[in-house]
Amino acid sequence: MADETHDRSALSRVPVEITISVGRAHPTVSELLKLRRDAILPLDRSVSDPVELYAGDRLIARGELQEMEGDASGRLAVRLTEVAETDGAA
Repeated sequence: MADETHDRSALSRVPVEITISVGRAHPTVSELLKLRRDAILPLDRSVSDPVELYAGDRLIARGELQEMEGDASGRLAVRLTEVAETDGAA
C-alpha cells in the first residue's frame, strides 16, 4: 500500500502539456502559398467564443481567454468555464 501511495505521489508531479485551441482556419493550398508576413488568416471563431483545452488529443475543458494583471501583465491566461466529464477509466 505504501509503494502505491508513493507511486501516485510521484505520478502527480509529472508535468502535462496542455494545448489551447482558439479556432481553426480552412485555407486552400493556393491561399497558403500566398501567405506573407502580416497576412491575416481568418479563424472559424470570434474573440468571445470559448477556447478548448486539450491534453494530447483529449478535450479536458473549455474556457475564456483573459489577459493577466500585475507582474504578469500582458500575458494570456484561460479562465475555465467548463471541465469535460471523465469516463472513469483507469
